[in-house]
Amino acid sequence: MDDKQLRTLEQVKQFVESSQGIEFNGLTLKEKYRWTEEVLKKFKYLRLKKAGKGVIGQYVQKVTGYSRAQVNRLIWRYQQSGKVKPTVYCRHCFPQKYTLVEVALLARTDALHSWLSGPATKKILEREYMVFGHGQYAHLSGISVAQIYNLRRSKRYRGKRFTHTRAVAARIGERTRPEPQGQPGHIRIDTVHQGDLERHKGLYHINAVDEVTQWEIVASVSRIAEYDLAPLLENLLKQFPFPVRGFHSDNGSEYVNRVVAKLLNKLLIRFTRSRPRHSNDNGLVESKNGAVIRKNLGYLYIPQSCADLLNRYHRDYLNPYINFHRPCFFPVVTIDPKGKMQKKYLYEKIKTPYEQLKSLPGVATYLRPGITLDHLDVIANQMSDNEFAERMVKARSQLFKQTDSFSLGDEVNQLPSGSFFD
Repeated sequence: MDDKQLRTLEQVKQFVESSQGIEFNGLTLKEKYRWTEEVLKKFKYLRLKKAGKGVIGQYVQKVTGYSRAQVNRLIWRYQQSGKVKPTVYCRHCFPQKYTLVEVALLARTDALHSWLSGPATKKILEREYMVFGHGQYAHLSGISVAQIYNLRRSKRYRGKRFTHTRAVAARIGERTRPEPQGQPGHIRIDTVHQGDLERHKGLYHINAVDEVTQWEIVASVSRIAEYDLAPLLENLLKQFPFPVRGFHSDNGSEYVNRVVAKLLNKLLIRFTRSRPRHSNDNGLVESKNGAVIRKNLGYLYIPQSCADLLNRYHRDYLNPYINFHRPCFFPVVTIDPKGKMQKKYLYEKIKTPYEQLKSLPGVATYLRPGITLDHLDVIANQMSDNEFAERMVKARSQLFKQTDSFSLGDEVNQLPSGSFFD
């Protein structure tokens, strides 16, 4: 606003009266104060009479947008010092009792001792000075417990505290590759999802394979929640002809949870998990997912309510076929002069899992109580490989017809108990 044409009080009075419906706003506080000071000097405010002072006050109030009380305060400042300037506010600050160096000593002490309680930290600071004679702790030795907590919340302390990001590690299971030492009973386990349909989840297959014999047990469950999976795992472990000593899985939450860990602890089974950047740790069972489960059951959606039907099929047909009638390659491992492990797959080493089990030295000592080689021979020799496979194919065709008749709202039946040894 250019107000140079306003030279007399009469002009100012006319301006105020003619701009009743107009509002003015300054850009900044300093700009408003500087303009107010110029107006008071221009019209020689201190020499004006009461009526003139009132006109100037209304003028300043109109242009700056300040209230009458604020304008009176600015005029009072002008009367006192001849200047209109913002008041510099000085906040009261308490003196700092402990220096930045001493706060750094406290932060270092906390880091070394993993942030103990206040009383324990106070005792350490006292000992550093009184027992070990470290002079830099002289002042800190008299600190109160409350002041320790206050300093820990301060910006000075946080600026001196150096913490490294720690990965969140689950304490369930051991991150390592299992070493069976040629003994059966160390299984690898994985989950296979059987398709989705219109936002409805299909059931899940649990695939467990022994590392030494490649003995494989497949089971199905409606959901992989830990409380649904625990009873199925207990039933699945009983279907191996030898006691299970090791349980290796990936890092999925369906296995890495307290319910499964409690079950394995009860059965005295060592729980191991796959290591990062070691894709072969669970490679055996993952290869079986495609070669066995996908070849036999495909990828199409199967409702969760069919879990009971699938488990009957696995128990009576699929599991006996895999272990007694389906040959597998068993690698011959050699170490070259450079120490590198090499695997060769020879025709002479093609066997069924049962044949591999029988070939182990002292196999009778590995079997579960109540299971004998004679019992297993009866199961293996009751049909030829082709005869049992033909029987399994017919059962699978009947199974798919039954699963097609299930609706999405059918209830999930309970898992069958027992195994094909019964």
